[in-house]
Amino acid sequence: TFEQELILGAFILCVGFFGLVTSRNMVRAPMSLESILNAIISNFITFSNLFFDNREPGEIFSLFVIAVAAAEAATGLAIALSIHRNRRSTRIDQSNLLKW
Repeated sequence: TFEQELILGAFILCVGFFGLVTSRNMVRAPMSLESILNAIISNFITFSNLFFDNREPGEIFSLFVIAVAAAEAATGLAIALSIHRNRRSTRIDQSNLLKW
């Protein structure tokens, strides 16, 4: 039902936000951000199903969110790999090592 889908989306959002706030690892932070974006996608499709006869508008907008999430994951992984090559660590508090 509608309420169950929104509760699931809110739960995934809270888990992702908690993981983003508490993570010190540069690999875990983008994974938590992906969870947040997946919760947003779930809510787009749920509201699209509620307000329209079909899910097409929510699914089309979800494709754009997935594309942004893929670009964010690739950029975050590239930065994490760059820091790991230089310092053998992926801690977020060492992210200022990329400055010249």
